[in-house]
Amino acid sequence: MAMYKCDVCNKFEYDDEKGMDGISPGTKPHDFPGDWKCPICQADKIHMILDDKKE
Repeated sequence: MAMYKCDVCNKFEYDDEKGMDGISPGTKPHDFPGDWKCPICQADKIHMILDDKKE
């Protein structure tokens, strides 16, 4: 599995192995609901990038 981060605020991290509230484990950011926003900075899901430093 992989770690992702928001490339706008660089603070929000998402572990696709764990999922999060409302997002099932194994879900990649491109599969988040269309209206999903970063909970910290409100950026769209397209700003969730693979964090290769934490893979």
